[in-house]
Amino acid sequence: MTTVRPGPRNLCLFDLDHTLLPIDSDHAFGEFMVQIGWADAQEFRRGNDAFYAQYLAGRLDVEAYIRFTTAPWRGRSAAEQAWAQQKFLAEVVQPRVLPPAVDLVRRHQAQGDLVAIVTATNEFVTAPIAAAFGVEHLLALQLERDASGNITGGILGVPSYQAGKITRVDQWLQSLGARWEDFGRTTFYSDSPNDLPLLERANDPVATNPSPALQQTAEQRGWRILKLFNDQEIHR
Repeated sequence: MTTVRPGPRNLCLFDLDHTLLPIDSDHAFGEFMVQIGWADAQEFRRGNDAFYAQYLAGRLDVEAYIRFTTAPWRGRSAAEQAWAQQKFLAEVVQPRVLPPAVDLVRRHQAQGDLVAIVTATNEFVTAPIAAAFGVEHLLALQLERDASGNITGGILGVPSYQAGKITRVDQWLQSLGARWEDFGRTTFYSDSPNDLPLLERANDPVATNPSPALQQTAEQRGWRILKLFNDQEIHR
């Protein structure tokens, strides 16, 4: 397990969707379920789009969404699940792991920063993506499992959504024997107003590929604004 070295060190946190990736991996995985025939196109797309609209409006029913979005795959075998993860990574995600985002992660790692991805998207979808970026620490929404290790459709612990991201970072730092105060600078990169609690908690908030609402907030508060991707690459 990683431990925090003595002495000054910086903390660097990244949101994932529309921040390091120019897509929403959660919504895209739902579309992928339709493409491979694991979900009904009309019914699932209607629900997937409705939940995504809730997320953009900052009022996602997280528990209902997790029950919905895991339903097409959680009853399948471990081999089928692993196949779907890798196929999604190769065909949908890898073409969108773009050099500017990879370079930004690498710069923070080269500086010796403690780096983590903090995302509201579930661990099943995001664990392979974090590995593709070479990021060891992933704070994703955790999925509940039964006694046999099968995904239930429930959530384990605090969802890493809105203010829950602060709680999850607190818990993670405690597991490393660290506190926020141990770091000289805490940088958080995000595109979304959903992440305002964690952006406000960081002493170096960076509005990254920001939505219009976050762009306005960042300008009003004098936060850094970073455009990693051009408008044609971002699919909101």
